[in-house]
Amino acid sequence: MNSFEKIVLVTRKTRLQELIERFNTEAQARFYIEHAGGDFSSYVAEHEAYQRSFESVRHSIAAGLKIQIIERGFLPTYLFTETDLVVTLGQDGLVANTAKYVRGQPILAVNPDPERFDGILLPVSVAQLRQTLEHTLAGKSKVHSITMAEARLKDGQRLLAFNDFFIGARTHISARYRVTYEKKSEDQSSSGIIVSTGAGSSGWLSSVFNEVSGIGSFLGGNVNEPIQLHFEDHQLVFVVREPFISRHSQAGIVAGKVSAACPLDIESQMPASGIIFSDGVEADGLDFNSGANVTIDIAQERANLVKI
Repeated sequence: MNSFEKIVLVTRKTRLQELIERFNTEAQARFYIEHAGGDFSSYVAEHEAYQRSFESVRHSIAAGLKIQIIERGFLPTYLFTETDLVVTLGQDGLVANTAKYVRGQPILAVNPDPERFDGILLPVSVAQLRQTLEHTLAGKSKVHSITMAEARLKDGQRLLAFNDFFIGARTHISARYRVTYEKKSEDQSSSGIIVSTGAGSSGWLSSVFNEVSGIGSFLGGNVNEPIQLHFEDHQLVFVVREPFISRHSQAGIVAGKVSAACPLDIESQMPASGIIFSDGVEADGLDFNSGANVTIDIAQERANLVKI
């Protein structure tokens, strides 16, 4: 039997709450959206659905354990322990954001609004939560162990990714760096590098392959189907976005698979604005400016999602 002492419920702000933060009041937010021709009622309906799910979840997890509620924005500074059982209430992105910080603790990912969210990473419905929670507390639940990626700077800084990494520049300027892969190195100038896990391979990575496929079709060539990884695969895939060939930059290393035996090393040549961030969250990224060296590899930690 598991020795959980606390349930940590991770929430996220609704779009309505974010609008109110931006415009100070709901009335002002309504005026802005409707004046622009938008449907404000959809924001309200989504918010109300989330609040109903939140109240139901709060009632379901009243299992005699302590409950800690944290909003997504506080994840980077919250210290999870081995006695925490984590429940997320939000879209798939909330699971990805949470998994990087929970140190392998099991995650019960709850879909708060199945009518709006497909929930690929959200196997638990609000109605199923109580039973799933009881099974997990009793040590009877199975988990889906998912591979994550690691970016490790030479100075010891470290960042995990559930879906993908972006290595490049903060703005639309070209990223300059030296990449080393399979014992080959070259200087590059590009729109940055994407490194994807199996969980993220149907997201940002797939859009790059869609672009390549479309261009190949336009030029009359044949392009293979995008690489599909399984969530538990012990490998990553990287692609270089829009590599530019010039006197000082090449494009011989534009895609490949990363594994424990074949990591990806990158040295920044950007005086400023270089960054490494994961899962679309720039605010929690690492500076990657001239002199910085990063190794992209398989993370030792794995994300453990409770199965139904």
